[in-house]
Amino acid sequence: MKKIDEYQGKKVLVMGFGISGINAAHLLVKLGANVTANDKATPKNNDIVDDLEADGIKVITGDNPISLANEGFDVVVKNPGIPYDNPLVAAFVKQGTPIITEAELGWQIFDGHLVSVTGSNGKTTTTTLTQLMIAENAKHQVKYAGNIGISFSKIAEDLGPDDTLVTELSSFQLLGAPTIHPHIAIITNIFSNHLDYHKTRENYINAKLNITRNQTKDDFLVINWDRDEWQKIAQRSQATIVPFSRLNKSHEGSYVEDGMIYWRGQEVMPTKDIRLIGPQNVENALAAIAAAKLSGVTNDAIKKVLTTFSGVCHRLQYVMEYQERLFYNDSKSTDIEATEVALQGFDRPVILLAGGLDRGYTFERLVPYFKKHVKAMIVFGECKDKMKDAGNQAGVPVIESENAITAVPEAWKLSEPGDVILLSPANASWDQFPSFEVRGDKFIEAVEELTGKKEQ
Repeated sequence: MKKIDEYQGKKVLVMGFGISGINAAHLLVKLGANVTANDKATPKNNDIVDDLEADGIKVITGDNPISLANEGFDVVVKNPGIPYDNPLVAAFVKQGTPIITEAELGWQIFDGHLVSVTGSNGKTTTTTLTQLMIAENAKHQVKYAGNIGISFSKIAEDLGPDDTLVTELSSFQLLGAPTIHPHIAIITNIFSNHLDYHKTRENYINAKLNITRNQTKDDFLVINWDRDEWQKIAQRSQATIVPFSRLNKSHEGSYVEDGMIYWRGQEVMPTKDIRLIGPQNVENALAAIAAAKLSGVTNDAIKKVLTTFSGVCHRLQYVMEYQERLFYNDSKSTDIEATEVALQGFDRPVILLAGGLDRGYTFERLVPYFKKHVKAMIVFGECKDKMKDAGNQAGVPVIESENAITAVPEAWKLSEPGDVILLSPANASWDQFPSFEVRGDKFIEAVEELTGKKEQ
């Protein structure tokens, strides 16, 4: 941990009691700040409040009182999910109070080698693969943190100048990280996500590009080279560009040719040996390989990771095989693009479980994928009628169910040996579940109840 005095004697407001917010509040006390912690909700667990107060932190819950804007805070550390049009946040913006996220705080105290990953899809898998690959050859600590569910600042406290940290960073985190400077930045892809938060696609792209804002030619931006738009986006960085591509050969980075992965013209391994399924995981592997090779990782270490790693929870996660049916949990597919990619990963008939929060869009884009890959659909949630319409257009049998749990036995009834039963909702979970993780966990529990087996 780097010793800094930036917060000594400063008055700091931490907004949000998530994992990152709580860790940030305690860290700021260590850094000499006078800390107030605020959450709009009242925590069900009193231990959270007790621990904060025991550290000398003033705690305010149950509201974001606008009066806090008049208390002379020097800095606000905001939970990334709190939008900037929140009245209290908007008041701080108006008066020019610096607003950062916990990722910025983590960067300020970090004293090692930083690799950061962002993108619309594939962030967590790419982050995990990158960390595992670098760790295979490392003589020092290699950890991961960030949007992957582990506090950046908490891990950064325990790392030294020879250690490496691989961070997954969302667009929400990056908006509040003005000085973050990874030596290696990765952009997996950019689609049109979170426009309810960012308002426009350009705002969303600009937020993602904050990952490379402070990079120089001595740093590296590893970026997907499979779309012209992404190639143009790369031109906005000052870093040395390292492309990765499943479709376009580029000797400057990692790519696929005739079923073989190459790094700068040298063979690494066949794509068929990657344990993770689907073209999206070839792309995730290519991105991780580029970062790993830039970090001095051997081909043997890369092969070991890619031939053994079976996936991150809820991201096209293999659950089990039962009576010649394969079950996959892809609850993290909360948008159309992710479900498109998931379906392309299978050469077996798929029984698709899909639906969720109605965000106002329809699903015609999925019709060609339904026609090619799906033998039947179970739909649920607020948007089930729209999902059913797309299934009908594709000529796929569709039945309705209450949710992702009740859909499991319905899918089993429709299945035959050789089929895949896939939860890939193409929608957020919030109409029925508090998060995609809970939705995925409940799906796995339903599969285990159906089969009488535990997840493999």
